[in-house]
Amino acid sequence: MVSSLGGRALHPQVQRVLLALTIPLDLLQMVKARMMLAMNKGLNRQTHAQATVKMLPTYICSTPNGTGRTAQPGGRFPQLSDNTFDMPEDLMQGTGEALFDFIAQCVRQFLGDGCHSKERLPLGFVFPFSCRQTRLDKAELISWSKGFSCSDVEGKDVVQLLQLAINKQEVGELEVVALMNDTVGTMMTCSTREIPCEVALIVDKGTNSCFMADVQHVQTVEETRGRMCVNTEWGCFGDDGALDDILTPYDQHVDEESSNPGVKRFEKLVGSLYLGDVVRHALIALAAEKALFIGSNVTVLGTKGVLTTQQVVEIISSKEGMTKARMTLEALGLRPSERDCCRMQQVCRAVVSRSAALCAAGLAAILSLIRQSRGLERLMINVAVDGELYHGMPHVQLDTVTRLLAPECLVNLKLSEDGTGRGAAMVTAVALRLADQRREVNQLLAPLRLTRADLERVQALMRQEMDLGLGRETNANASVRMLPTYVRGTPDGTERGEFLALDLGGTNFRVLAVRVAEKGIQIASQIYVIPTNIMQGTGEALFDHIVDCIMDFQMKQDLKGRVLPLGFTFSFPCKQLGLDKAVLLNWTKGFSASDCVGKDVVQLLREAAQRKQVEKALNVVAVVNDTVGTMMSCGYEDPECEIGLIVGTGTNACYMEEMQNVGTVEGEQGRMCINMEWGAFGDNGCLDHLFTEFDQMVDEKTINPGKQRFEKLISGMYLGEIVRHILLALVEKGILFQDKACPTLQNRDIFKTKFLSTIEIDGLALTKVQAILWDLELQANFEECSLVREVCQTVSLRAAQLCAAGLAAVVEKMRENRGLGQLAVTVGVDGTLYKMHPCFSEHLQQTLQDLAPNCAVTFLLSEDGSGKGAALVAAVAVCGAES
Repeated sequence: MVSSLGGRALHPQVQRVLLALTIPLDLLQMVKARMMLAMNKGLNRQTHAQATVKMLPTYICSTPNGTGRTAQPGGRFPQLSDNTFDMPEDLMQGTGEALFDFIAQCVRQFLGDGCHSKERLPLGFVFPFSCRQTRLDKAELISWSKGFSCSDVEGKDVVQLLQLAINKQEVGELEVVALMNDTVGTMMTCSTREIPCEVALIVDKGTNSCFMADVQHVQTVEETRGRMCVNTEWGCFGDDGALDDILTPYDQHVDEESSNPGVKRFEKLVGSLYLGDVVRHALIALAAEKALFIGSNVTVLGTKGVLTTQQVVEIISSKEGMTKARMTLEALGLRPSERDCCRMQQVCRAVVSRSAALCAAGLAAILSLIRQSRGLERLMINVAVDGELYHGMPHVQLDTVTRLLAPECLVNLKLSEDGTGRGAAMVTAVALRLADQRREVNQLLAPLRLTRADLERVQALMRQEMDLGLGRETNANASVRMLPTYVRGTPDGTERGEFLALDLGGTNFRVLAVRVAEKGIQIASQIYVIPTNIMQGTGEALFDHIVDCIMDFQMKQDLKGRVLPLGFTFSFPCKQLGLDKAVLLNWTKGFSASDCVGKDVVQLLREAAQRKQVEKALNVVAVVNDTVGTMMSCGYEDPECEIGLIVGTGTNACYMEEMQNVGTVEGEQGRMCINMEWGAFGDNGCLDHLFTEFDQMVDEKTINPGKQRFEKLISGMYLGEIVRHILLALVEKGILFQDKACPTLQNRDIFKTKFLSTIEIDGLALTKVQAILWDLELQANFEECSLVREVCQTVSLRAAQLCAAGLAAVVEKMRENRGLGQLAVTVGVDGTLYKMHPCFSEHLQQTLQDLAPNCAVTFLLSEDGSGKGAALVAAVAVCGAES
């Protein structure tokens, strides 16, 4: 709304001009929304080519953190020495070679005697033109602007052109390592570890902005980790007509006079190269309507550039503006009245205010985009600003309008000092720091990054150990025990009846009643807690407790007095001597009940029933482990399921082997399920070449050092600990959490494997990762959050690949056993790591396909495999006996 001046009503024509140059708040909100739409279009791979706001990746993935080469002791910025060279105007329209030769000559002159030094000197290059970057040191010029039109440069790598010119001048060991525009330089100069700037705004002859975007939202790059600075190139916003409803006739005249009509519409509303001419055309219109300069010859106002933006900025000053207006107009040969000067000042203020409001709308669009992409309710952020026009703008207006348009964002505007010079140095320093850090990180993680050859060797070793485990003479020395389960077949769908099932594999013990009918399986179950004192007491007390739970369940399910076939899932390493006879080899998972190891667990259960005087109520027909239960449960759904896989707290696998290959059991006909107990693969040292220092540290602190080596590389019980030790190594190297104490990271098991599953969720904003780390009292910045995610991804990928290598050995053996060119088989799979981790299953399946291309493997998630599977083993056994 335009008010009157000095108590007098505004002239109607003046009021009309001022209203045309004033953008209401609701229209500014629409401009903000359109800018966000244009930005999203520029970030999208499919729509980028048609976008007016190009959102160009800069490959700058970090801001200064106050360490290393980016600061002096005490966190101060390094001192700068500089020199300014005047560029001949003819170079701006000459050849590209001449331009870059001139730049190289200036560099040589600046370095003086030091230009022949043999020490490598990195160079940062501020190039404030629209470029398409593919690396920090590779950028193709899209188009010239600001009066430049040098030939043979557009479409070429300007970094290479400058390097060639420098080499021609023989300027020592000077190497161009980073290119950026002035907007990026502005952001970098205002950033420190304590106060990072993540947005920059330039309001000068032209206008532009940049910001740190979560890189997964920048679809035009392949990188998926961390953040990257995006150069919006927002000056072209509106070239598609998005700003037509705010353009005035004065803007149209300015555009028509420009060297690029119809292009850079937003910049022509905002940049100082144009504002003086917008005011000029508004004055021409008012003079034509006799609202200004009555009796004066205004022909001079028809000349482009006679009124500069610098003069406009000086005129809007409250104190000396009127005087400056009179001096400016008189210098043009006009004879202004006081009223003329007053009205000119009003027009100048309206044009500059509109520029500030449009900048605020653009800035609000960026802030809202950042807030939404990071999943934040509120955003607190520092914005670096620079440019001659910004210095003359009413800053309060820019700040106030931004807050009105983005109330969820708390903005702190920081004025940049020498953004183009110091910024280039900071980008170069950051680039060198990141390159040094990347080398150290890659060196640290290299042993965990497995090659195809590494995985093929694991596959071959697994196959070798499987053969040893199946052999009668070699079984005792094999790390993969290949235990016969006496399960001779998988369900075929004809099984019927009611069964009991027991599931013992942890602190919770489950009893189930399973009814297998033509229409499917019905299950009733109850969980019973096994107290620690019973887990670690006597075997007699443990099995007495189990029988008490069975009797309680039967009573609640109205099964008392009925004798149902019972399948017993016993998820501890056992040597089976029959389907209903399994000798415990050793306890795991916190159990240590006495007088059980070396004894038949089915017999221990029967003896407990006898003590409780209910021995006739139990008919144990099968004992299986959870892997076999998983295979049987999925086998009921899919007849091709002949493999069971568990990847959870621990890991194991089973599969259907040809009886003729099972040397530890009599008989040559048919097949038998083999419980591999592959967690112990490598206990004989065959996997020592894969064990890193971090794996060794984890192993040493377990209750069974040197045992279950394969499991300790794969399963959920250990992955978090591996990550924790890697993070500690990065802290020790000064790469993570600089100057921050990390006492919680010293605590064993503080970094849970479930954190890997959360941190690696595709598209999870780094703010969410940061929140997880902050809950662990780890004060990580976003760069560090990205590195933590990379560590998690490396550890979980290795686990999935190793699991796939083991499985590849299994499916290839099955294919060869059956003399098939192609094998189609289903794997029944269970376990929290496989089910909950966002990438594990995908990596496992892809690696398996690569390692066993002749096997078409389907994965079927098990539902209640441990319980239902035990009942189905019993059902298959009963049906087999009856037939």
